Amino acid sequence: MAVTIESLLTPEIEKPARYLGNELGSVHKPWDSAIVRWTLTYPEVYEVGASNLGHIILYNILNATPDQLCDRAYLPAPDLAKKLRDTKTALFALESRRPLADFDILGFSLSYELGATNILEMLDLAGIPLTWKERDNRNFPLIFAGGQTATSNPEPYADFFDFMALGDGEEVLPEIGAAIAKSKQAGFSRQELLLELTKVPGVYVPRFYDMAEDGSVHPNRPDVPSRILRRVATPIPEQSIGLVPYTETVHDRLTVEIRRGCTRGCRFCQPGMLTRPARDVEPEKVVNAIEKGMRETGYNEFSLLSLSCSDYLSLPAVGMEIKNRLKDENISLSLPSQRVDRFDENIANILGGTRPINLTFAPEAGTQRMRDIINKGLTNEELLRGIKTAVEQGWDKVKLYFMIGLPGETDLDVLGIAETLGWLRRECYIKGRKSLKFNVTISNFTPKPHTPFQWHSVSTAEFIRKKELLWTELKAIKGIKVNFTDIRISAMEDFVGRGDRRLAAVVRRAWELGAGMDAWMESLNRAYTAWEQAIADSDLTWKYRQIEEGEWNVMDAQNARLDSKRKRPQYSWDDRLNSRLPWDHIDTGIDKNWLKADLQRALEETTVPDCAYEGCSSCGICGDDFGHNVVFEPPAIPEFKGHFKPNSERVQRFRVRFGKVGEMRLLSHLDLVRLFDRILRRAALPISFTGGFHPGPRISIASALSLGMTSSGEIVDFELTKAIDLEEFRTKLMEKFPQELPIYAVEEIDLKALSANRALEKAEYLLEVSADASREDWQNWIAAIAESQEILFQKKTKSGKIRQINLRDRLFSLTLENSSTVMQIRYIGSYLNDGTILRPEQVIYMLEQVSGKEIELLHAHRDRLLLAA
Repeated sequence: MAVTIESLLTPEIEKPARYLGNELGSVHKPWDSAIVRWTLTYPEVYEVGASNLGHIILYNILNATPDQLCDRAYLPAPDLAKKLRDTKTALFALESRRPLADFDILGFSLSYELGATNILEMLDLAGIPLTWKERDNRNFPLIFAGGQTATSNPEPYADFFDFMALGDGEEVLPEIGAAIAKSKQAGFSRQELLLELTKVPGVYVPRFYDMAEDGSVHPNRPDVPSRILRRVATPIPEQSIGLVPYTETVHDRLTVEIRRGCTRGCRFCQPGMLTRPARDVEPEKVVNAIEKGMRETGYNEFSLLSLSCSDYLSLPAVGMEIKNRLKDENISLSLPSQRVDRFDENIANILGGTRPINLTFAPEAGTQRMRDIINKGLTNEELLRGIKTAVEQGWDKVKLYFMIGLPGETDLDVLGIAETLGWLRRECYIKGRKSLKFNVTISNFTPKPHTPFQWHSVSTAEFIRKKELLWTELKAIKGIKVNFTDIRISAMEDFVGRGDRRLAAVVRRAWELGAGMDAWMESLNRAYTAWEQAIADSDLTWKYRQIEEGEWNVMDAQNARLDSKRKRPQYSWDDRLNSRLPWDHIDTGIDKNWLKADLQRALEETTVPDCAYEGCSSCGICGDDFGHNVVFEPPAIPEFKGHFKPNSERVQRFRVRFGKVGEMRLLSHLDLVRLFDRILRRAALPISFTGGFHPGPRISIASALSLGMTSSGEIVDFELTKAIDLEEFRTKLMEKFPQELPIYAVEEIDLKALSANRALEKAEYLLEVSADASREDWQNWIAAIAESQEILFQKKTKSGKIRQINLRDRLFSLTLENSSTVMQIRYIGSYLNDGTILRPEQVIYMLEQVSGKEIELLHAHRDRLLLAA
């Protein structure tokens, strides 16, 4: 049974549009049309989850599969979570608004070591038991996890999930759906269904495996695989075109994947190891998907996604082709962190547009020696050339990422970060220009499973010492803004990320103690306190102390070899390297012996070339199970046709009168402005732009409507660069407007006429009110207001001063409506551009003053805006 969200999304709920499920691209399938019903849940707030590319792709794929229905859910913000608990309402999926417990299967994205507490919060809000044992033989959905953390080491979370989907999900999720459909039709028990799922490559069912005393994992029955294969899929760009949220998200743009996988071989980088082999997307498919996506979504920005965008050799050609095709549409391109050694004038030309685009590079280490140890493949000369190119192309601020605590790091390497930053600022100085500024993030190296550095860790005390050492040097350099990541949380990530099944008790206890949204800055102190107490409560403090004290440092300041006689007495190097790990049963395709050998190469400061472009490094990936590297020869770079030049010509103006009803009343004014921009793009209407450094479309909404208020009297003006027929304009606009933003009238207005905003004089409202009174009482109160000359109201100005205003001067008419259901009052009040406005709550105040009673405003509807003749 669907949840009635109207009773939940009351005025105290911030950003209610998060929970509507009515975005462009959302899929609403009839419940009874599907055999298998999914909810894909991203365990973060809507703004993060709804813009996650993997989430969008899998949602599109499942909904395109016959007999499968896929809905969505996100972590509700604290205000709605409290409301759900207070009202005993189960967490619901967005499109169907059904409780999550109604579905066959719930899939969670687990992409961060400490993110499982958010998952437990969502399960609890849904009324679903947290562990598979508690759910067993009961009518609850199957609960599974996918994502990088689930793939790398699922063991700390094994108690909570019925199964894990390892690796890329595009192919394995439909196969899981087919297995569930078959099992439902055959009447399988939960146990039989899960056994059926073990036949799907990439599916790991923890209940069929036991943990040994050393933390390693082994099958407890003969009919399941001893090692579970990570799945690999080829990205298809068109699957990225989908959801377009009405409310602003963290990545408020079209994102298209251009390359999956990375073969650079950075020894600290788990994504680079877990996504091999590298697979380029054919350049023409990328270009066509972006052009189609920009027209269908109405976004004004797109991003090309890869672990290392610059390693997609077709990037300059693809970017330039798109830039040229969409040259007149005010489109910007942004890229995630790039390889600074590949940054050149061609890439600079395709970036940005009329909006400033940040440049981000990740040198990772401050000295050549450390960059060789981590196999970064970056020289000082290449670093300088890339930064200097950025400055020459007009950037005066660059963001850089570095790490401390890397294996083999000495104090000189730490200080080398500061030395490198100072050197870059000096070398990139151009006379007559602003000096280059850096935003620098210093993160703490955290060892990750399935990497050559998985055996190494650094003590918390050593991190603190290195941070203080570096900070002392950085403070002396001008033009640098520095952010250090929290050392305590890094230790927790290490503790959980390399843990075994015993950590499930810690995860659960941390959630019970209030951990959640741990990646958010404002949550850090609470999260750390909760996790530390959870470790103590689970009798695992001794294990956490190993992390805090540097469990096993494979290198010392003298850069000892693995076969060195300088050994810590409590460990044998060979025994430690050869011991079984909690994640050894996950077959990522990379040979563990190759990881050991690469650790040895790190000790010797030996680099390994990128096997996508040079010789094979014999890591074990390439073959039938995982495929091979796919690299396309880059096409020729088209001639650059220049950046967007805003067309400010004003040829025609249309005035549109529209309403805001139903659930669209929960859309904020800023979201409405953004929506109109996208509607015009989707409708391909020739909008005129403002001038200046940041040109915007000439769209003028007459007045901001309060959130939650409905209206049938809104006005917006559009100015065009070409004259078109009024009916054509109306038709194109109405095709793209949401149903709950009805268009009532469209008229052409003289270009010299005042804008609707400046011509505003009055507004008419219909108020639904409640008070313990008769109709005669209401009529008497209205008459008393009409007879009054003055009703004073105190208003606080922007400067904080209190001034009195006479509300009676702002009231032109006040009448009681005929209604048999609720008491309704209609009024016309002033609504001037200078802020002389009579608001609904001020009319209620006047009624309370003359009646001496408390009056509740149930709902306000703006009936019309009245403009000067």
